[in-house]
Amino acid sequence: MAPPAKPTDERSGLPAPPRHVAIIMDGNGRWARERGLPRALGHRQGVEAVRRAVRAAIELKITYLTIFSFSSENWNRPIDEIDDLMGLMKRFIRRDLAELHDAGVCIRVIGQRSHVDSELMTLIDEAVELTRKNSKLTLVIAFNYGSRTEIAVAARKLAEQVASGKLDPSEITVECMADALDTSGIPDPDLLIRTSGEMRLSNFLLWQTAYSEFVFLDCYWPDFDKSAFDGAIAEFRSRERRFGGLTKRSMA
Repeated sequence: MAPPAKPTDERSGLPAPPRHVAIIMDGNGRWARERGLPRALGHRQGVEAVRRAVRAAIELKITYLTIFSFSSENWNRPIDEIDDLMGLMKRFIRRDLAELHDAGVCIRVIGQRSHVDSELMTLIDEAVELTRKNSKLTLVIAFNYGSRTEIAVAARKLAEQVASGKLDPSEITVECMADALDTSGIPDPDLLIRTSGEMRLSNFLLWQTAYSEFVFLDCYWPDFDKSAFDGAIAEFRSRERRFGGLTKRSMA
């Protein structure tokens, strides 16, 4: 696969605003604990931050926004917290789907379907189907998602094609692998934002972020707003993206 294009703003010469932003929404529990509140309330405030992020992405003319909603490792949390998170996902779809659809948002969900109750899966499928032709913003929700599992499943798909004679091992390319991932057809993130001050990927989009710019914010996710989004994009645009090569700026 060729490295991503290096778009620039012709007026400033700086990198153009990101086409695809991915966000690790971290810090709901700590936000609540520091205020003496239950973790569940932190998660509820986190949903409000998702709504702000989607509105900001539309305003900023971002084409793809990927949010890390629930990881495959989150099943290790207490059952009461898991039930609350599942309930929040259901309420988000029921409350926000019509508004998202009217705003031209296309919803896409990546991750495994295992362990997810049938009612929630039905709601997810309905949301994806209703909005699939929208093009204002593609909201990619990583739900029950883990990047290592995603890559392993993609490798298994290719191995099955080889075993059936549909694919020769010599034909396996970076493009083949990318097409077998959950994110097939979605451009790689230009910018990955993580809130709460943590500086790690936590098994999120390991393949896709090979050339992404990372911005780590100290604020907890419930406090993420348009100003924080603007600041992350300003930081992104101040950087020189070389993708392993050289630019005129770096050679000067």
